[in-house]
Amino acid sequence: MVKAERRRGGVRARWLALPMVALVAWGCAPGGGASPSGTPKASPSASPGGSASGAPATPGAYDPATYAPQVRKYAKSAGISPTLLMAILYNEDYKPHDPAFERSWQKYKPDAAFGIANMHRAAFDQTKRGRDFASRKWEELPDDRALAVEAAAWYLHDMAAQLPAHRAGSYSRDELLALGYNAGAGNMAAFARGAKTGAQTTDYLTRLHANWAKSEKAVS
Repeated sequence: MVKAERRRGGVRARWLALPMVALVAWGCAPGGGASPSGTPKASPSASPGGSASGAPATPGAYDPATYAPQVRKYAKSAGISPTLLMAILYNEDYKPHDPAFERSWQKYKPDAAFGIANMHRAAFDQTKRGRDFASRKWEELPDDRALAVEAAAWYLHDMAAQLPAHRAGSYSRDELLALGYNAGAGNMAAFARGAKTGAQTTDYLTRLHANWAKSEKAVS
């Protein structure tokens, strides 16, 4: 669901070299609140237009640890590890998560992901079916970070149901779910059966390990 990433430094440099139209729109847009498959319901999301913490989400001020209460809440509802969910938010914190910026970039690159969990439209639409946020729209993710966390939690829940019963590889359940979040459920299943990861997915897992300790601390 979530696109494979390059190394964090290189990716951040890429965002610094965005087309002028996106930068102008980002810099001039007014500030606001900001944000890749199971049927059990999740708890309702926060209302659109506000951040999960109740404070405005300003450009450059995002810290995934701020959303630890939402991570704990939705991870518990979805039956996944809160540390895993938080570590994924850290992994996905490679670009500015500002609503105006994300929408400007999406106009330049229509297949871009939205929200602090970097979720694509198809993944969100698939994940929301039959859940308390079924009426919500993918376009709301940049403005509602609680919704982004909730959707990511249930996407991980749905992928966990797709893990092979018998695994031949050396990856743990959480590692496989992270790989699936980055590379898709089909690749996750292949990795579980012993397939080797490529450079991008290996990098994603390396960064997950690097983010694990602070993620664990944030949700403790």
